[in-house]
Amino acid sequence: MKKQMLAVITCLAAGIMISSCDKSDKQQDPQPNPVSDEVLAQIKAHGFSTDNVRKTKDGYLVEGDILLTTDDLKEKASGITLRVGQVEQYRSSSLVTGLPRVITVKVVGLPTAYIAGVDTALFRYNRLNMRLHFQHIVSGTPTLTIQGYNQPPVNGYVSYGSSGLPTGGNPFPTVQLNYNAAAYGSTPNVLYIASEIQHYIGHCIGMHHTDFMDRSFSCGGTPVREDVNAIWIPGTPMGPDPNSWMLACSNGIARNFNANDIIALNALYH
Repeated sequence: MKKQMLAVITCLAAGIMISSCDKSDKQQDPQPNPVSDEVLAQIKAHGFSTDNVRKTKDGYLVEGDILLTTDDLKEKASGITLRVGQVEQYRSSSLVTGLPRVITVKVVGLPTAYIAGVDTALFRYNRLNMRLHFQHIVSGTPTLTIQGYNQPPVNGYVSYGSSGLPTGGNPFPTVQLNYNAAAYGSTPNVLYIASEIQHYIGHCIGMHHTDFMDRSFSCGGTPVREDVNAIWIPGTPMGPDPNSWMLACSNGIARNFNANDIIALNALYH
């Protein structure tokens, strides 16, 4: 998720790999491989914005931090993305099932400050006492891997990270986080890193960007509004929420769950 300064972020939808959460918002990358009209139509059919779609080796990054594979796009687009609140909380129609459930998390290839950020993010989720519990493990096969990578800017584009939405009742299995200094600095703030990881995990368990209906709210620039089926969670606001942990673009500071975020999470997993 990172301050946009004209940037973007990433997610995934029901049966789709995203994301992403938390992230991150990025500078626009010159598009070396233009995305075909057919692919853009598939992305739109699944309820995602077609602005600034980036082709990658794994598929397509949409909304800055959501990874969609070609197989994902071939799946039937039926209620993939659902609105939860009129300009507030949103979720995927695919959620984590089999509750109560322990989600084991392993960190791979990240420096110490980032590992501390992971532990802080998991603590923040666990203290909500939901039917999802996160456990950091150092051996064995995890439910969720938080994978580090070191990528310097490419053509002025800074990569921050990505994740995806649940599939088959399971959380998206991977959060990718760039620990290059261009992304989070040479001495990253642990609480800010925790906020980023918290955001990407939000995607993994089915949360869409809070300002999905108007991403200019947090990102600036031209308003982006998608017309998708809406499901309102009673108790969440019907107006913009400037402090949500799932805003598409970060303001560059540590951001925790606010009261409305907790209402939305409890509605899904309490």
